Amino acid sequence: MDKIVEITQEFPKKISRRKLLGGAATAAVAIIQTAKGQTIQKGIAENVVDDPTKKLGVLAGEVGTRSPFVKSVKKFSDISSRSPLQDFYGMITPSDLHFERHHAGVPAIDPTKHELLIHGLVEKPLVFTVADLKRFPSVSRIAFLECSGNFRGGKENLTPQDICGLTSQSEWTGVKLSTLFREVGVKPNATWFLAEGGDAAVMTRSIPVKKGWDDAIVAYAQNGEPIRPEQGFPVRLFLPGWEGNTSVKWLRRLELSDAPYYTREETSKYTEPIKDGKYRIFSFDIDARSIITFPSYPQKVEKGWIEIRGLAWSGRGKVIKVEVSTDAGKNWQAAQLNEPVLDKAHVQFRHLWHWKGQETEILSRVTDETGYTQPTLKQLFEARGSEGGYHMNPVTAWQIKPDGRVLFKPETLR
Repeated sequence: MDKIVEITQEFPKKISRRKLLGGAATAAVAIIQTAKGQTIQKGIAENVVDDPTKKLGVLAGEVGTRSPFVKSVKKFSDISSRSPLQDFYGMITPSDLHFERHHAGVPAIDPTKHELLIHGLVEKPLVFTVADLKRFPSVSRIAFLECSGNFRGGKENLTPQDICGLTSQSEWTGVKLSTLFREVGVKPNATWFLAEGGDAAVMTRSIPVKKGWDDAIVAYAQNGEPIRPEQGFPVRLFLPGWEGNTSVKWLRRLELSDAPYYTREETSKYTEPIKDGKYRIFSFDIDARSIITFPSYPQKVEKGWIEIRGLAWSGRGKVIKVEVSTDAGKNWQAAQLNEPVLDKAHVQFRHLWHWKGQETEILSRVTDETGYTQPTLKQLFEARGSEGGYHMNPVTAWQIKPDGRVLFKPETLR
């Protein structure tokens, strides 16, 4: 860890009109210097006063900071961290709050030494540096990413972050994989490719070539900046609408083949038992899903008008409708979708509700452009059995108590 050295920088003794009006002849701003020579502003928290017009504020710095009054953080474990969905106001997830899921931690990779090899059933095997990739025409798109294991239940004291915080949305920038396919000359008999990551797990997944020709991106930027290490710096594969594990991070190799590879991760982890002794494999698409983020646990509401807000998304295209029920599913009303409504992207929805203080449950369900409507947990178990742990997208209910408390409604059908 860097050694932290605090330097106090004094302003000139000459009193400006602004300082005179503020009642201060001198002011100081704290700067933090690391052992590597980098300087960053000290937190604004130390500068909080009752009357901010009476004290010179913190000066411009190298990196922006959040207000000390904003407490949004990810909830983390050894292998993942969840986005605070209940804290977001727009469709874009701040890069530092994007969910994480790792199989062997986050590698530290020098982008000047990183390479991407594309070989196998191609006319011309090639190795691309990161600089090479950035020389190709770039493309940007806003789309969500979601872990296929993104569901928790069973307790009333769960937040949206706890229930399905393994989804986030960014603007991804990079080069179309189809551009690189044309560069290497993919052979007609190539139907699958292996995507391999440069982490300690050497993450590998088999991907149909048609997805590569369709909308796959080799991404090097996220929300206008280089992809962060937790999201795959310096380059990652991004497959819009597909389960997150297929968007291999720290991408270093693509091998074209005429058959899937049945790698460790896609057989031991991402193959799941369903009813009648059958198993699902290569269940790539993320099913349509929605969740109300306000009101939700541990928030508390008051009688009167309440704007119910939430997120909806589908890996198979655009969201066309979100419905909200304020009477435990007896009746449903159409919610308003905030523009823009994009393909394979989170969309915010809202619905105005007048609460009179009665105990009730509020729910949301989404329908995408394929006609698929988000199921209940009971419907999921009836269709698949109760053994599978992936691609769980049930309708989520919140209990509203007479005193205004909001609790998650757990369901147990096993």
